[in-house]
Amino acid sequence: MAIKKSAKKAAKRALKNYEVNLQFKIAMRKAVKEYKKVLEAGEKDKAKELLSRVYKAIDKAAKRGVIKKQTAARKKSRLAKKVA
Repeated sequence: MAIKKSAKKAAKRALKNYEVNLQFKIAMRKAVKEYKKVLEAGEKDKAKELLSRVYKAIDKAAKRGVIKKQTAARKKSRLAKKVA
């Protein structure tokens, strides 16, 4: 465990950031999962509507640093190809 006061604060902050980042990651995964489920059902119109919500979740995760920018771009590209 951290001994110095600043190290204790840093550990506390790291834990808080981890929890917040985890929420962004979970939101992204849920959005992608829902999108894929709609695609499998064959509802392309609804999938196109969901795509913007998926993009938003992916972009938020990338902006926060949960995933890298290029990873976000790759995910968005692959998801867009599936609906086309």
